[in-house]
Amino acid sequence: MTGIIELAYLVAASLFIIGLKRLAAPVTARQGNFLSAVGMLIAIVATLFDRQILSFQWIVVGGVIGSALGLWMARAVKMTAMPQMVGILNGFGGGASQLVGAAVWHQLSQPGTVLPLNTAVSIYTCTLIGAVTFSGSIVAAGKLQEVISGRPVIFRFQHLINLILLLSGAAMGTYLLISPGHPGVFIAMNVIALAVGVLIVIPIGGADMPVVICLLNSYSGLAAATTGFVISNHGLIISGALVGASGIILAQIMCRAMNRSFANVLFGGFGAQVVPVGDDRGLAARGVRETTAEDAAVLLSYARSVVVAPGYGLAVSQAQYQVRELADLLEKRGVAVKYAIHPVAGRMPGHMNVLLAEADVPYPQLLDMDQINPEFDRTDAVLVIGANDVVNPAARNSPTSPIYGMPILDVDKARYIIVLKRSMNPGFAGIENELFYNEKTVMLFGDARKSLTRLIDEVKKV
Repeated sequence: MTGIIELAYLVAASLFIIGLKRLAAPVTARQGNFLSAVGMLIAIVATLFDRQILSFQWIVVGGVIGSALGLWMARAVKMTAMPQMVGILNGFGGGASQLVGAAVWHQLSQPGTVLPLNTAVSIYTCTLIGAVTFSGSIVAAGKLQEVISGRPVIFRFQHLINLILLLSGAAMGTYLLISPGHPGVFIAMNVIALAVGVLIVIPIGGADMPVVICLLNSYSGLAAATTGFVISNHGLIISGALVGASGIILAQIMCRAMNRSFANVLFGGFGAQVVPVGDDRGLAARGVRETTAEDAAVLLSYARSVVVAPGYGLAVSQAQYQVRELADLLEKRGVAVKYAIHPVAGRMPGHMNVLLAEADVPYPQLLDMDQINPEFDRTDAVLVIGANDVVNPAARNSPTSPIYGMPILDVDKARYIIVLKRSMNPGFAGIENELFYNEKTVMLFGDARKSLTRLIDEVKKV
């Protein structure tokens, strides 16, 4: 029986690896997600047989409730809320690891009992990482949902307080290694870890949320892997290690895309020195040029090439279907349409890819930043839909800007730029966007879906 269990874990691990590989491309992502889910199902079933469960009653109840909630969330949660759902799921993973570690500690730790060193270290590590992941993910989800302010929350001696709390938690864990059986110390260590999770996320601004989501995802994987050592489960160790490693790699990719460092994200806060709206009098004095749906439709209809640059505003208005319809109309008129995908557009990695895939936008038309940037100087018109900081030329031109050095979509190099935006409010970085005041830019104000619907109607008339 042991051999069959180990073989099942090997099959599950293989499916995890293949699934991760398939997730690397939008065209195979669904298949990769399915393979990974099948791998997890195999690992769960193998664990149930491996652990000689005496009663499956509560396991069945929990499985049914969890499956029902997962199905409901998959169907009911809107694409605009997907980043915060990912954040919450990261938190659930960390919270589960914390609870498992606490349960095993309560079971094994008795007054006068000395836990084996490897077991004790695994328990304290999984509870600490799990607690930080849980509370940090809840705060991140709150920021994304705008229940908590997306602006960085900075206060005096913040880093010093974080350091003291981290050292205190480590000291308590070390004390419990020497003298276990003190529930008060164990509880205090977990409470401190929860506080650290909150304090390391609140100083991070909304623009850095894609990196934070990746990092918390990595933490949840590390927590799961250490939990695997606690309960001696090979499947959990393998899956947790894969999640932890892939999360770190993705966070590094996101940091490079934003010209950021891990230390900057963890201890800084994107745009911590927020520039108030209208503070740049030079830009405001230049004013912006508004356009109408009729004029914008004519410009797009007679262009040879059009690039769509989507941002979070597209997700908010759920306008991906209108974008696809507009693109189809333009293509029938002989216009070449492509999509410029910035790695951190939206609020999580791949946010724009997921939205556009939902509208069946052909994958070959989705070009990442490195592919599309050389083409902008040969592009007749760019349609910017709800993007802000990722198209702001200040990242290239203003050394004092909080986004200086961040790679952006070079839409300002195109012949004409049409920006669809609700208002002149700034993006996550809280700064004015030079692009909006460019002499080649016209603004079409309003909800993106309504504006695109008007554009579709006018293109049909041209």
